[in-house]
Amino acid sequence: NYELVERALNDYGIEICFHLAAQSQVGVANRSPISTFKTNIIGTLNVLEAARNIGSLECIVIASSDKAYGCHKDLPYKEDFALRGTYPYDASKACADILSQAYFNTYKLPVSISRCANIFGGADLNFNRIIPDTIRSLIHNKLPIIRSDGKYIREYLYVKDAVSAYLTLAESLSKKETGVLGQAFNFGTCKPLSVIDIVGMIIKVSGKKNIRPKILNIANSEIKEQYLSSEKAYKILKWKPQYGLEAALKETYLWYSKFYNLKR
Repeated sequence: NYELVERALNDYGIEICFHLAAQSQVGVANRSPISTFKTNIIGTLNVLEAARNIGSLECIVIASSDKAYGCHKDLPYKEDFALRGTYPYDASKACADILSQAYFNTYKLPVSISRCANIFGGADLNFNRIIPDTIRSLIHNKLPIIRSDGKYIREYLYVKDAVSAYLTLAESLSKKETGVLGQAFNFGTCKPLSVIDIVGMIIKVSGKKNIRPKILNIANSEIKEQYLSSEKAYKILKWKPQYGLEAALKETYLWYSKFYNLKR
């Protein structure tokens, strides 16, 4: 809603904008591409155009995704790789990413772009995602379900590290630090894992070591291997993740355990 976004930015004298809103679910995006494109592409355009017309924002951080890179033979993805989003969600994030770069190059809008690995943590109630779904299954003493063959390679970023990445990027951007304006940054752990390995780690932290996942091998419209190089963020922003994966999974499992106790 362009008018609402412009009014919010203008009426409240917003100085720093984090554009995080999106249709972020791959399955939903595949079923509903038009609404996904409207939300992720036109929605981003509305934010950028409202910011341009107001002209007073110090900085705008745009949430892109590692999925925007699509499929590349060479791994890990680096920021200068072409954006080749293949499926509806991936393509929509690539378009939003390119729009943001266009607004910087054309209008000098103070934009920077984050491309995060798969973010996980407490309070994520979308159980189409592997980590919350696996934890929920374990809490209820059910077999965790793996939709793929378990060999897909991904990188997982704890939500607290993602928050620190966004804040670090915004602070550097608002100070107009060299190499940040108009730039994209990857944020990840540089520690890719297979799906079967991440599920195994969750089972370990749950203490329910005798449970084994059920592998369906029915996943499609997903890329086999995706992970990032975060060297640019390390070098320019001085950002690094602070949480080890096992410690982050323990915190996450504890959050869901408390959540389901409260529900009961």
